[in-house]
Amino acid sequence: MDKTTKRHCTGEVGGGSGGEKGGGSSDGDFEPSMGRFTDHIIIDVLEKMDLASLCTAACVSPTFNSAVAYRLPFVSSSDLSGFYLDEETLKHVVRRVPGAKSLTIECLRMRNDSSIINILGDHIKVLSLLKCTHLSYDILRAIGERCPNLRSLLIEFAGCDAPELFKEETCRNAPKGALVREQEFSFDGQFHEYFSFLQSLSITIRGTSRDVFDVRPLGQFLPPSLKKLKLQQTDARLFVLWLDAVRKIPLFNLRNLSLVLDLISDDLLITVVHSLPHLVELDLEDRPFTLSSVGDLTNIGLQALKFCECLIALSIVRSKMNCPASFTRVDNKGMFHVSEGCKRLESVKLGGFAKVTEAGYSSILYSCRNLKKFEVLTSPLLSDSVIDNMTGVARSVVELRLSSCSLLTSEALEHLSSFRKLEVLDTSGCERIGDQAPFYISKVTTLTRLNLAKARITDVGLALLGAGDLPIVQLCIRKCEKVTDKGIKSLFHADRKICKTLSVLDVGYIPKITDAAIFTIATAAKALTDLSLRFCNGVTDAAVQMLMDRPNHNSSQLQMLDLCSCRGLSAEAIMLPLPLYAFHRLRWLGIGLTDIVAKRGIFSEICEARPRLVVCDVCCDFGCGDGWQWHNVR
Repeated sequence: MDKTTKRHCTGEVGGGSGGEKGGGSSDGDFEPSMGRFTDHIIIDVLEKMDLASLCTAACVSPTFNSAVAYRLPFVSSSDLSGFYLDEETLKHVVRRVPGAKSLTIECLRMRNDSSIINILGDHIKVLSLLKCTHLSYDILRAIGERCPNLRSLLIEFAGCDAPELFKEETCRNAPKGALVREQEFSFDGQFHEYFSFLQSLSITIRGTSRDVFDVRPLGQFLPPSLKKLKLQQTDARLFVLWLDAVRKIPLFNLRNLSLVLDLISDDLLITVVHSLPHLVELDLEDRPFTLSSVGDLTNIGLQALKFCECLIALSIVRSKMNCPASFTRVDNKGMFHVSEGCKRLESVKLGGFAKVTEAGYSSILYSCRNLKKFEVLTSPLLSDSVIDNMTGVARSVVELRLSSCSLLTSEALEHLSSFRKLEVLDTSGCERIGDQAPFYISKVTTLTRLNLAKARITDVGLALLGAGDLPIVQLCIRKCEKVTDKGIKSLFHADRKICKTLSVLDVGYIPKITDAAIFTIATAAKALTDLSLRFCNGVTDAAVQMLMDRPNHNSSQLQMLDLCSCRGLSAEAIMLPLPLYAFHRLRWLGIGLTDIVAKRGIFSEICEARPRLVVCDVCCDFGCGDGWQWHNVR
């Protein structure tokens, strides 16, 4: 690892030795100009930077290097998400920010609990541990013991074993007659004491199939200070039993509740709203395994929402992860109940309501005048007129997502220009969206994130989008199968804003994308960091080599590259030894289902040459954001 790369990884900011100069001093002009600024001005600027930016600034000049060395001990928040650090590097980073009260860590490379235990301390108030593939449930005990002042905890487990969290003796204070199975470990009844200041708790267990963990043992020791609870995934029936018990605890008053369940029922929803009448945010998702509607959510359950007078964010979604189920016992009347009882809503997300038409959704739009986010998923009866009915809230909406709505066409977006604050538009899975849609979209000058996955747009549509000169940061045109290299070229035509702003681009599953499109993207998109080419069989070794060995080119800024199932790549697509600057900034490389995987011997060499690079040889999406729980990341 070269010295600059090491400083980026570890946060080392010591100055160079001998005649070495900072990165910005090579011409002899930058460093003298720094004398125009007093130290307190430089420190004031650095205080507004995150940790990664500080480490970059330290490489610019000796003056910045010295200023960063002074600033690092006072950094209060360290977000290392996206940096797949090993245990040793993590210790180096944390040692240089000893006062950090907030830590966010990607744990893909943490091999055991001690990797995290060694960096815990009583100064930590906010802790987020992402993608804990190798951490055991017992890490919760260590966190509780070593972080007594913790206010917020988020942790994602890979539940290869049974998902239960506690042993039976933990539940000795459980309601009489409650059934408790044997669990993974015990807090010996001290969970409440360990987390006495906890205000936000999020526990995700991924990798289990049908099993869901029993929240009741955990719930017996949640502190009254808790205001936000997020659990994935839990048994709905057992959660209802737990909620009936904890509602009697003095001062227990959740404001934010997020659950992934096996089934959303009337009983669940009614119990939630009656037990937690002061809820501000309610997020429910279920993943049923059968199409049976027995015990399913009905209009009656939605009617109970009127008791949540403080509610400003509501999300109720039925996932098709396990089977193609939908809420068959809810119709427009259920939506009328929501609109009548929840007029303060600012964020609405509804998915899987197969019998609700635009009349039901429009009632919410007419009632909730402060709406900022509106999202509808897999709604087969939602038609174009729903956007016509958004004229009253168009000026306030920031995010609009209408995904997998089969009746939605391009004409639905005709009046999109009236959305003066719109930043996010998602019509993914709406297969009747065609070339006219990009023309309407191009009029929304505030748009920064756009998802047109599976649309029927062609090169003409991309040309219209490019002509709009939008400051798009994230763009997804995955599975837009009619797009070719010509369309990609027209998107970046004439040095439009998108050339300077685009950071994340997904052109996966497009059969006509070839090396020419990759050359265009790498040349035109000056801010590109994440590129997905999944299932683009026209991409060959030439494109990969171009992305690897041009150290001063735009492509050298890449941090994530997804080549999953690019059948045009040979086993020699990544040549060893790696050039000095190949993948210099790359953090994650996906090569699943390619011939490169057959040459497993290259993994150790790549990882040795680029220690902070994760090479994923299965089919995870960007950054192992989905699927990390199923495999051991190299």
